[in-house]
Parts: sequence; structure tokens; C-alpha cells
Amino acid sequence: MTQLNSAVEQAQALIDFQRYDQARALLSQHLAEDPGDMAAWIKIGYCHLYTEQPEQALHAADEALKLAPEDFFALILHAKALTRIPDRAWRAAEPVLRAAVRADPHHWYGYAMLADAVCRMSLVRYVQAHGSTFPPPHERDHVLREAADLAAEALRLGPEEVYAHEIAHQIATFSLNTTLADQLERALLRLDPTHAEALAAQTRKAAQAPGVKAAQAADLYATGLAAVPDSAELQRGLDQATYRMLRGVRWLALLCVAFAGTAMDLFAVEGKVQRELPLPLGQRLWFLVVATAIWLVGALLRYRRRRAGVQLNVRSLIRRRRWPRIVLAQATWAMLCALLIAEIPWTDRLFPQVLFWAGLAPTFATIWFDRKKTR
Repeated sequence: MTQLNSAVEQAQALIDFQRYDQARALLSQHLAEDPGDMAAWIKIGYCHLYTEQPEQALHAADEALKLAPEDFFALILHAKALTRIPDRAWRAAEPVLRAAVRADPHHWYGYAMLADAVCRMSLVRYVQAHGSTFPPPHERDHVLREAADLAAEALRLGPEEVYAHEIAHQIATFSLNTTLADQLERALLRLDPTHAEALAAQTRKAAQAPGVKAAQAADLYATGLAAVPDSAELQRGLDQATYRMLRGVRWLALLCVAFAGTAMDLFAVEGKVQRELPLPLGQRLWFLVVATAIWLVGALLRYRRRRAGVQLNVRSLIRRRRWPRIVLAQATWAMLCALLIAEIPWTDRLFPQVLFWAGLAPTFATIWFDRKKTR
């Protein structure tokens, strides 16, 4: 018997290293010698489950339940296998999970998984009964009440368990209980600082808070990505914040165009004598000083103060997306117009006026057009 138990322990070690095929082969040989080992049936069932073979996992769970019809872990395996079979899924798993809770009313996992099943099926039943896509906000709390109670019990029994918090957060989100959802996200990050969903949600809330500018939002998303580099949601948020930063450089270019037009006195104002042309060299050079200061403070220093992840993403976004390149091209065009206006010793204002509108109008018009790109 010790040798047989040793085979099960070896299989568990292989499972821990995700060597499921080897574990399954070892357990199959073991079960051929001792088909009455319930623990071996459960473990080989998980080997099937982890290798996307839910029908075989269901068979293993059935064999374990023949040996112990009320075993909690065999019931959980049975329910998990059902959720992976499309035509049965959570509808069939729900009564099995209720049986698991009855078998061990003090185990947190049964309540957590049952809360997940009840949440899903409560929404499905509501849709089937009312023909709507989702319960209206004022009915969600009632529809999901049982699921919320089960999740609360799972949290009471497993206060340090991530899965219990995940299910409770899912139900709170569906119920539009934003306060509870926020508390659960913070609790998840306390238990697992790299929890992708909670970290993305908390980062998004911080980045979208009133008064948070694009550069600050980009730093927040970059910080989150440093912890969870594979998070698609955090990467999308960083891309959006980075693009908002890039949009800001066009305002700097337009400011330079406006300053160049002012320095040239391009447009007559009633009661004011326009400057004589051409402008002295000193005034033309003064424009370069002011324009350099605008770009130094508004763009370069701002960029240099960002996290390394933000700086890398600026270059990456320009390579990956078309609109960032358009934004930079527009800023470059506007600056070119501003330099031509201010630095050439014009003797007539007509052509500088054409350059002024050529630099100002197209760029200004697209600022509002591409506003949706930041969302």
C-alpha cells in the first residue's frame, strides 16, 4: 500500500511541474493495479482537465464518486469537468456544487464555486424569463442576492483566498456595487500584488480620476505594466495616455505659429501701427529663444521626467500606429510654417499670412476630429 501511495505522490509532484502526460501515465498504471484508490482517480481527472479532456475528467470523477458518493473533492472535480463541456456547462454543475457544499459545509471553495455558478445561472434565467439582455440596475441586487450571500460565506471561510475574492468581485461588479468592488480589488492586490484584473481596474480608476493629466496617467499605466507586463488592458491604457501626450505637442506647435504671427504683426488692428518690414535680426532671433523655451518646458523636460516604460512606449506607439505619426507630422508642419514666418526677412505680409493659415487651420481642425482616438 505504501508503494501505491508513493505512486500517487510522485504523480502529484509531476502535476506540480505541469508534466501532466507523465503523471497520467503513472496514475493509469497505478489504477490498473488498484482501481479502488479514489485519490488517484481525482488526480488523473485533473490531469485530463488540465490537458483539455473534460469528458475523460468527468469519467474519472464518476469513478471516484462510485467509491465515495459524498466526497467533496470528487464532487468539485465533477463540477469542474461539467463546466468545460459546452452542452452541459454551469447549468449541470450547479446541483453538483450544491451537493459539494452539503458534503463539506466548512470548505470555502465549495461556496466560492457555487457562487460563481449561481451568479451565471441567475442571469441566464432572468434573460430567459424576461427576454432582455441583462437585468436593469434596480433589479440586479435582487437577482444576484443568493450568489452574493454564497460569496460572502466563501470570504468568511477563506478570508485569504484569491478565488473567493475574485468571485465576490465579479458579483459586486455585475450588481453595480462599485464601493464593494473597489474594496475587493484592493483586497486582491493585498493578497496578490500582480493580480492582473484588480491591478488594471485600480490603475484605470487612478488614471481617469479628475485632474489627472495624460503624462501622470501614462506613468500610472507604466507602473502597472511593470508588475503585470502581459496585461492587454494596461497596455491599451498606456497607449491611450501616450497618445494624449503626443496630441499635446500640436498645441505647442500652434502656440509657436501664433507667436510668430504676433511678432510679425500679420494682421492689422484698428488704432495700432504695424511693425515695419523686414523685422530686425534681433527680433527674428528672439523668436527662436521663445520657441526653444516652449518646446524645452512643454515637451522635452516633460518627456524626460516620465518613467522609462512611458518613454519606450512613445517610440513604440509611433512605430505601431498611424495617428501618432500624423500628429507628429502636423506638429512638424506647423513648426516649419512658424519658422518660415519668423525667420525670413519678409518685405510683404501676404505670403506670411498664407503660411500662418496653412500652419494653423489644418492642424487645429484635426485636433477635434481625432479626439475619439484618446478613448
